[in-house]
Amino acid sequence: MTKVSDTLWDLAIAEVEKRENTYSDDKSVEVWEKSILFMGNKNGGKTTIILRCLEREEIPKPTLALEYTFGRRVRRHNAPKDIAHFWELGGGTSLLDLIQIPITNNNINSFAVVLVLDLSKPNELWTTMEKLLQVTRHHVNKILTKVEKTSPEVATEIKQRVENNLQKDHPDYELIDPFPIPLVIIGSKYDIFHEFDSEMRKIISKTLRFVSHYYGASLVFTSKSEALLLKARVLINHLAFGYDKSKSLSVDHSKPLFIPAGLDSLSQIGPPPASDSDIGKMRAKTPLELWKKVFEETFPPKSFCDLQDTKDPAQDLQYAECEVDVTRAQKKQVCGSCSTAIQSQELEHYRRNGSKSWKEMDFDSEVF
Repeated sequence: MTKVSDTLWDLAIAEVEKRENTYSDDKSVEVWEKSILFMGNKNGGKTTIILRCLEREEIPKPTLALEYTFGRRVRRHNAPKDIAHFWELGGGTSLLDLIQIPITNNNINSFAVVLVLDLSKPNELWTTMEKLLQVTRHHVNKILTKVEKTSPEVATEIKQRVENNLQKDHPDYELIDPFPIPLVIIGSKYDIFHEFDSEMRKIISKTLRFVSHYYGASLVFTSKSEALLLKARVLINHLAFGYDKSKSLSVDHSKPLFIPAGLDSLSQIGPPPASDSDIGKMRAKTPLELWKKVFEETFPPKSFCDLQDTKDPAQDLQYAECEVDVTRAQKKQVCGSCSTAIQSQELEHYRRNGSKSWKEMDFDSEVF
C-alpha cells in the first residue's frame, strides 16, 4: 500500500520491483527480438511495405543505401515490448556489399530476409532475385560455418527451424534446397501486373511459385491495395513478432498469390511453361537452372550493369545540406586550370596548419 510519506522516487522503485516480481513468476515471459532485411528491385515498394507493417502514415522516400528502423509490439498487458529491427537495402543490386552489415554472428539466430520483386519489370526479375539471394546466401553460410564451430547447438537450431517449414513426409523434401534462414518473397505492384497478358502472368506466377517452394520460402503478391498489403503484413509480422502463421492459401494464377512456406508442391506447380521439345534442348544441371532458362526465353534479362544505380547521391534533394551544397557549387564554377591551382593552395594551407600543430606536439624520443 502506498504511504503518504512516499516520495516519487520511492513509488518508482516500488513499481519496478512489482514488475520484476511479476515477470520472475512467469517463466514464459521473454523479450522477442528479431531482425529482417528487406531487399529487391529499386523503387519496388520496399519502404511502403515496411511503413505499412509498422502502421506509420509517412510518405515513402527513396532509399539511398542501407537504412534502419524498428518496431515494437506488446503481446499482452504489462508484458515487455517485443522488438523488430528492419533493415532496407536500397539501389537494387548495386550495393550488394552492404548485405553483410546487418547480418552478423550475433543475430543470425533471429534473422530473416524479405525479397521484394517488382512484378511490373519481369525482364529484371530473375537477375535481381538471383544476385541478391546468391550474395545473401554466401554471407549467411560463412557465418553459419563459424557458428557451427563456436556454438553448434545454435547452428542446429537454425537449421531445424528452416527444415520445419517442410515436413519430412512432404513428397518434395529431397528435391528442394531451402534458404539457410527464413525467407519471404513479395511480388509488388500487382495492380500493374494484373494488366499483363494472361499467359505472361501465368509464366511469372508459376516461376515465382517454383522459386519460393525450392527455397522453402513464403510467397505473396501485393500492391498499394490495403487488402493486399495486409496479406504481406501477416507474413512479415510472423517473422518480426512471432504472430501465428496464416493458414489461408491462394494459388490461382488469375488472382494474387498467397502461399505460406511449405504449403505448395512441385506436382501442383507443374512443369516449366515450355514444350517438351524446347525443354529437351535446354542444358540445365538443376531444376532451378531449367526454370531460369525457360523464364528468360520469354523475358530476356537486362544485363547486370543495366541494373546498377548510377544516380549521383549528391544531387538527391532528400540529402540536401545548404552549406555543403553551396561550397560544392562554388568549386564546380572554377575552370579546370584554376581548379588545380586552388586545390594546390588548399593542400599547402592544410600542410602549413598541420605543421604548426605537429611542432606543438610532445613526441616521445624513444625509438621502437
